[in-house]
Amino acid sequence: MAVVRTQRVKKVYEMGDLKLEALKGVDLEVEQGEYLSIMGPSGSGKSTLFNMIGGLDKPSDGKVYIDDVDVAQLDAYELAWLRCRKIGYIFQSFNLIPVMTALENVTLPMVFAGLTSDEARDKGVDLLTKVGLGERISHKPYELSGGQQQRVAVARAFANDPAIILADEPTGNLDLNTGTEIIELLRLMNKESGVTVISATHDHKMLSVSDRVVWVRDGIVDRIINREDLKIEVGTIDGHAE
Repeated sequence: MAVVRTQRVKKVYEMGDLKLEALKGVDLEVEQGEYLSIMGPSGSGKSTLFNMIGGLDKPSDGKVYIDDVDVAQLDAYELAWLRCRKIGYIFQSFNLIPVMTALENVTLPMVFAGLTSDEARDKGVDLLTKVGLGERISHKPYELSGGQQQRVAVARAFANDPAIILADEPTGNLDLNTGTEIIELLRLMNKESGVTVISATHDHKMLSVSDRVVWVRDGIVDRIINREDLKIEVGTIDGHAE
Protein backbone atom coordinates (compact mmCIF):
# COMPACT_ATOMS: atom_id res chain seq x y z
CA MET A 1 0.00 0.00 0.00
CA ALA A 2 1.35 3.41 -0.96
CA VAL A 3 1.70 5.87 1.93
CA VAL A 4 2.87 8.66 -0.38
CA ARG A 5 1.74 9.35 -3.94
CA THR A 6 2.60 12.25 -6.18
CA GLN A 7 0.70 12.85 -9.41
CA ARG A 8 2.19 15.13 -12.07
CA VAL A 9 3.63 17.39 -9.39
CA LYS A 10 5.02 20.67 -10.67
CA LYS A 11 6.61 23.51 -8.76
CA VAL A 12 7.33 26.90 -10.27
CA TYR A 13 9.11 29.65 -8.36
CA GLU A 14 8.53 33.18 -9.64
CA MET A 15 11.11 35.90 -9.09
CA GLY A 16 9.89 39.00 -10.87
CA ASP A 17 9.67 38.14 -14.56
CA LEU A 18 11.79 35.03 -14.07
CA LYS A 19 10.10 31.66 -13.65
CA LEU A 20 12.05 28.68 -12.38
CA GLU A 21 10.58 25.21 -12.89
CA ALA A 22 11.91 23.21 -9.96
CA LEU A 23 9.65 20.20 -10.68
CA LYS A 24 8.22 19.42 -14.09
CA GLY A 25 5.61 16.75 -13.45
CA VAL A 26 6.75 14.09 -11.01
CA ASP A 27 4.88 10.81 -10.51
CA LEU A 28 6.03 8.69 -7.60
CA GLU A 29 4.62 6.10 -5.21
CA VAL A 30 6.27 5.14 -1.92
CA GLU A 31 5.16 1.91 -0.28
CA GLN A 32 4.49 1.37 3.41
CA GLY A 33 7.63 0.22 5.22
CA GLU A 34 9.91 1.11 2.33
CA TYR A 35 13.34 2.72 2.71
CA LEU A 36 13.59 5.16 -0.20
CA SER A 37 16.50 7.46 -1.04
CA ILE A 38 16.11 10.49 -3.27
CA MET A 39 19.36 11.46 -4.93
CA GLY A 40 20.43 14.09 -7.43
CA PRO A 41 22.85 16.96 -7.97
CA SER A 42 22.32 20.43 -6.51
CA GLY A 43 19.52 22.22 -8.33
CA SER A 44 17.98 18.96 -9.58
CA GLY A 45 14.70 19.42 -7.72
CA LYS A 46 15.54 16.75 -5.13
CA SER A 47 14.97 19.01 -2.12
CA THR A 48 11.82 20.51 -3.63
CA LEU A 49 10.34 17.04 -4.12
CA PHE A 50 11.35 16.14 -0.57
CA ASN A 51 9.58 19.24 0.76
CA MET A 52 6.43 18.39 -1.21
CA ILE A 53 6.33 14.89 0.26
CA GLY A 54 6.78 16.29 3.76
CA GLY A 55 4.03 18.87 3.47
CA LEU A 56 6.63 21.64 3.88
CA ASP A 57 5.63 23.17 0.54
CA LYS A 58 2.68 22.89 -1.83
CA PRO A 59 2.83 22.14 -5.56
CA SER A 60 2.03 24.72 -8.21
CA ASP A 61 0.19 21.96 -10.02
CA GLY A 62 -0.49 18.27 -9.44
CA LYS A 63 -1.32 16.32 -6.29
CA VAL A 64 0.55 15.00 -3.26
CA TYR A 65 -1.23 12.36 -1.19
CA ILE A 66 -0.17 11.16 2.26
CA ASP A 67 -2.26 8.19 3.37
CA ASP A 68 -4.69 9.13 0.57
CA VAL A 69 -5.09 12.68 1.95
CA ASP A 70 -4.53 15.47 -0.58
CA VAL A 71 -2.04 17.67 1.25
CA ALA A 72 -2.88 20.77 -0.83
CA GLN A 73 -6.48 20.70 0.43
CA LEU A 74 -5.52 20.91 4.11
CA ASP A 75 -5.80 24.15 6.04
CA ALA A 76 -3.00 25.32 8.36
CA TYR A 77 -4.39 23.48 11.40
CA GLU A 78 -4.93 20.22 9.51
CA LEU A 79 -1.45 20.43 7.99
CA ALA A 80 0.10 21.01 11.41
CA TRP A 81 -1.78 17.95 12.74
CA LEU A 82 -0.54 15.85 9.82
CA ARG A 83 3.07 16.90 10.40
CA CYS A 84 2.81 16.22 14.11
CA ARG A 85 1.10 12.82 13.92
CA LYS A 86 2.05 11.28 10.58
CA ILE A 87 5.57 12.52 9.81
CA GLY A 88 8.84 12.54 11.72
CA TYR A 89 11.58 14.87 10.50
CA ILE A 90 15.37 14.51 10.70
CA PHE A 91 17.49 17.42 9.50
CA GLN A 92 21.14 17.81 8.50
CA SER A 93 21.65 20.48 11.17
CA PHE A 94 19.88 18.40 13.88
CA ASN A 95 17.53 21.32 14.80
CA LEU A 96 17.58 20.53 18.51
CA ILE A 97 16.48 23.18 20.99
CA PRO A 98 19.75 24.15 22.74
CA VAL A 99 18.27 25.02 26.15
CA MET A 100 16.47 21.66 26.41
CA THR A 101 17.90 18.31 27.45
CA ALA A 102 17.92 15.34 25.10
CA LEU A 103 14.82 14.00 26.83
CA GLU A 104 12.99 17.33 26.64
CA ASN A 105 13.78 17.60 22.92
CA VAL A 106 12.36 14.13 22.32
CA THR A 107 9.23 14.58 24.44
CA LEU A 108 8.27 18.00 23.06
CA PRO A 109 6.37 16.57 20.03
CA MET A 110 4.56 14.19 22.38
CA VAL A 111 3.35 17.10 24.50
CA PHE A 112 1.99 18.79 21.36
CA ALA A 113 0.23 15.51 20.52
CA GLY A 114 -1.51 15.43 23.90
CA LEU A 115 0.46 12.85 25.92
CA THR A 116 0.73 13.38 29.66
CA SER A 117 4.13 14.35 31.05
CA ASP A 118 4.59 10.90 32.61
CA GLU A 119 3.66 9.10 29.37
CA ALA A 120 5.96 11.35 27.38
CA ARG A 121 8.87 10.86 29.77
CA ASP A 122 8.57 7.07 29.79
CA LYS A 123 8.35 6.92 26.01
CA GLY A 124 11.18 9.43 25.60
CA VAL A 125 13.51 7.43 27.83
CA ASP A 126 12.66 4.28 25.89
CA LEU A 127 13.39 5.96 22.54
CA LEU A 128 16.68 7.45 23.71
CA THR A 129 17.69 4.04 25.06
CA LYS A 130 16.90 2.48 21.68
CA VAL A 131 19.23 4.94 19.92
CA GLY A 132 22.00 4.28 22.44
CA LEU A 133 21.64 7.38 24.60
CA GLY A 134 19.95 5.96 27.70
CA GLU A 135 22.66 7.47 29.90
CA ARG A 136 22.56 10.86 28.18
CA ILE A 137 18.92 11.85 28.64
CA SER A 138 19.78 14.86 30.84
CA HIS A 139 22.51 16.23 28.57
CA LYS A 140 21.90 19.33 26.46
CA PRO A 141 22.95 19.49 22.80
CA TYR A 142 26.23 21.34 23.48
CA GLU A 143 27.24 18.46 25.76
CA LEU A 144 26.77 15.91 22.97
CA SER A 145 28.82 15.09 19.88
CA GLY A 146 27.36 15.61 16.41
CA GLY A 147 26.55 11.92 16.11
CA GLN A 148 24.84 11.91 19.50
CA GLN A 149 22.81 14.99 18.58
CA GLN A 150 21.65 13.25 15.41
CA ARG A 151 20.67 10.21 17.49
CA VAL A 152 18.51 12.51 19.62
CA ALA A 153 16.98 13.83 16.40
CA VAL A 154 16.25 10.26 15.28
CA ALA A 155 14.55 9.51 18.60
CA ARG A 156 12.52 12.72 18.34
CA ALA A 157 11.42 11.80 14.81
CA PHE A 158 9.89 8.58 16.19
CA ALA A 159 8.19 10.37 19.10
CA ASN A 160 4.61 10.15 17.84
CA ASP A 161 4.85 6.79 16.03
CA PRO A 162 4.76 8.39 12.56
CA ALA A 163 3.91 6.57 9.36
CA ILE A 164 6.77 8.34 7.57
CA ILE A 165 10.27 9.47 8.55
CA LEU A 166 11.71 12.20 6.35
CA ALA A 167 15.47 12.50 6.64
CA ASP A 168 17.05 15.51 4.91
CA GLU A 169 20.79 14.85 4.43
CA PRO A 170 20.91 13.10 7.84
CA THR A 171 24.65 12.36 7.54
CA GLY A 172 25.64 15.67 5.94
CA ASN A 173 27.31 17.13 9.06
CA LEU A 174 28.83 13.87 10.29
CA ASP A 175 32.14 12.14 9.71
CA LEU A 176 32.31 8.89 7.74
CA ASN A 177 32.05 6.45 10.65
CA THR A 178 29.39 8.42 12.51
CA GLY A 179 27.38 8.82 9.32
CA THR A 180 27.50 5.07 8.81
CA GLU A 181 26.23 4.54 12.36
CA ILE A 182 23.25 6.85 11.74
CA ILE A 183 22.41 5.08 8.46
CA GLU A 184 22.51 1.70 10.21
CA LEU A 185 20.36 3.05 13.05
CA LEU A 186 17.72 4.37 10.64
CA ARG A 187 17.61 1.06 8.79
CA LEU A 188 17.31 -0.87 12.06
CA MET A 189 14.41 1.28 13.27
CA ASN A 190 12.82 1.05 9.82
CA LYS A 191 12.89 -2.75 10.07
CA GLU A 192 11.74 -2.90 13.69
CA SER A 193 8.82 -0.46 13.46
CA GLY A 194 7.82 -0.83 9.81
CA VAL A 195 7.94 2.95 9.38
CA THR A 196 8.55 4.31 5.89
CA VAL A 197 11.87 6.16 5.59
CA ILE A 198 12.39 8.70 2.81
CA SER A 199 15.80 10.31 2.67
CA ALA A 200 17.09 13.12 0.49
CA THR A 201 20.82 12.56 0.34
CA HIS A 202 24.14 12.87 -1.47
CA ASP A 203 25.60 10.09 0.66
CA HIS A 204 26.26 7.00 -1.44
CA LYS A 205 26.54 4.90 1.73
CA MET A 206 22.75 5.23 1.84
CA LEU A 207 22.44 3.09 -1.30
CA SER A 208 23.16 -0.20 0.42
CA VAL A 209 20.26 0.17 2.89
CA SER A 210 17.74 1.59 0.42
CA ASP A 211 14.97 -0.57 -1.02
CA ARG A 212 14.80 1.83 -3.97
CA VAL A 213 16.75 4.85 -5.12
CA VAL A 214 15.06 7.68 -7.01
CA TRP A 215 17.39 9.83 -9.10
CA VAL A 216 16.08 13.33 -9.82
CA ARG A 217 17.54 15.48 -12.57
CA ASP A 218 16.32 18.77 -14.08
CA GLY A 219 13.02 18.62 -12.22
CA ILE A 220 12.00 15.13 -13.30
CA VAL A 221 12.53 11.58 -12.07
CA ASP A 222 15.43 10.43 -14.19
CA ARG A 223 15.31 6.80 -13.05
CA ILE A 224 14.26 4.54 -10.19
CA ILE A 225 16.42 1.56 -9.30
CA ASN A 226 15.58 -1.30 -6.97
CA ARG A 227 18.12 -2.36 -4.37
CA GLU A 228 18.88 -5.68 -6.05
CA ASP A 229 19.75 -3.86 -9.27
CA LEU A 230 22.15 -1.38 -7.69
CA LYS A 231 25.79 -1.88 -8.58
CA ILE A 232 26.97 -2.13 -4.99
CA GLU A 233 27.87 -4.90 -2.59
CA VAL A 234 24.40 -5.46 -1.23
CA GLY A 235 24.22 -6.06 2.52
CA THR A 236 27.24 -3.99 3.45
CA ILE A 237 27.89 -0.38 4.28
CA ASP A 238 31.33 0.84 3.33
CA GLY A 239 32.71 -2.67 3.64
CA HIS A 240 31.09 -3.43 7.00
CA ALA A 241 28.29 -5.94 7.49
CA GLU A 242 24.84 -4.37 7.81
